[in-house]
Amino acid sequence: MLKFILRRTGASVLVLFFASVLMFLLTINSGDPLRDLRENPDPRAAAMMRARILSMGLDDPAPVRYWNWLQGVLGCFTGQCDLGTTVNGSNVLALTSQAAGSTLRLVTLATLLAIVVGIGLGILTAIRQYSGFDYSVTFGAFLFFALPVFWAAVLLKEFGAIRYNNWIAEGQYAPLTIVVIAVVVAALLQGILGGSNRRRLITASASFVFVAAIMFVFNAVDWYRNPVFGPVMVLLVAAAAGVLTTALVTGLKNRRVLYAALTTAVVGTVAYLAFAYSGVLTEPTWIVMAGLFVLTIVVSVAVGYLWGDYAKRESMTVTTITGVITSLLVVADQLVGHWASFLGLKSRPISTIGAETPQFSGGFWESMLDKGAQLLLPTLLLALVSIAGHSRYTRASMLEVMSQDYVRTARSKGLSEREVIVKHAFRNALIPITTIVAFDFAGLIGGAVITERVFGWKGMGQLFQQGLEAVDPGPVMAFFLVTGVAAVAMNLLADIAYAFLDPRIRR
Repeated sequence: MLKFILRRTGASVLVLFFASVLMFLLTINSGDPLRDLRENPDPRAAAMMRARILSMGLDDPAPVRYWNWLQGVLGCFTGQCDLGTTVNGSNVLALTSQAAGSTLRLVTLATLLAIVVGIGLGILTAIRQYSGFDYSVTFGAFLFFALPVFWAAVLLKEFGAIRYNNWIAEGQYAPLTIVVIAVVVAALLQGILGGSNRRRLITASASFVFVAAIMFVFNAVDWYRNPVFGPVMVLLVAAAAGVLTTALVTGLKNRRVLYAALTTAVVGTVAYLAFAYSGVLTEPTWIVMAGLFVLTIVVSVAVGYLWGDYAKRESMTVTTITGVITSLLVVADQLVGHWASFLGLKSRPISTIGAETPQFSGGFWESMLDKGAQLLLPTLLLALVSIAGHSRYTRASMLEVMSQDYVRTARSKGLSEREVIVKHAFRNALIPITTIVAFDFAGLIGGAVITERVFGWKGMGQLFQQGLEAVDPGPVMAFFLVTGVAAVAMNLLADIAYAFLDPRIRR
């Protein structure tokens, strides 16, 4: 396995080298880097041209310029990284660090969301093949996959930002809107759950009544502007997540694992109350939040180990997942509790330009809400395209695996459908999916160029665009380095994941 990874790494380095040569040559020959100065009537323009020619090495032949750039990149391995300067004299390495942080924050969240939702939808559609739910998801996947990114971004800005900001001033849904939303939810749920016509009717009716009643209550208490979640809801949702995780990993018959999951939810909620009343969560720092997250993992693993008995590994897996979900619910509860104060500081919460509000004066939770609101629309846009692809690949891979002999043998042995799907079909179906997910991450960084331009993000897309417009190879090659290294790193992770998913590959 090690030799295989080393060979793949060597091949990837060669690909990066030849691709970087091509990218460099295309960039320096894409225009005139002195065009703005040639048209400048300023008498100092000639001196400025000479200075730019000297700083960019325009008198040197292309191989020499490329070698100078490559030497700076190789210096990164010795701690002397030098990616050059832009035409304006700015340090490219500093600009890349700032831009990469902004883009990776956007792309990482979109990738995680796409993996969870896309793979989940793919599994459900494979299980419910040719059902109404399957057809609906398939239609939606092809629709979102075919949407032009720039057009979808404009639609999101219009309906997800501008019109939402107008609506939140009152925070009330009209009765007709409530009825329409309830009908849509009822139609979706009855399609997902399926069953006989009688069961579908009961599901649709109950869903319609529940959604409509909840939305009317929310209107009455002004919940959309002053929302409340609370520790009780944290406990209930965390317990439900623990039950669901147990059902997927071991089945509900394993009572010790189920009790471990429920214990984790209870311990997490009690710890939340303790930290909340002690003031730790009033105005925390990111270091404090990271420490609390590590503590959550440690406690969750300990609970799983103590409850696990003969199934310690499965128990610790379930409690860790439950603990992470509980911690996310705690953060969500704090954000919900600070929503009203956030609206007091920013009456139009979702901006259409930028990654955060300049000179925002809120506390820790309000600042997180501000950055989260700015992150919402571009993340949703990138995730929708990836979800469409992931769901289709997952469905196809699951259908192919579920028709194999060993899956039919597993069913004939009397294994439960959960064991057949989770332990036999899904694990083997993950191998081709892993490849798609790995390359999709690097692809999202490249695809974020248009998204960042529409939403005004100062990320890698803006750096790439500015470098191309100025015929400046420094920023363009920095963009290539980030995306290329991301592609290589994700490819290596995919190779390692193959060995974990299929032990035969290790040999």
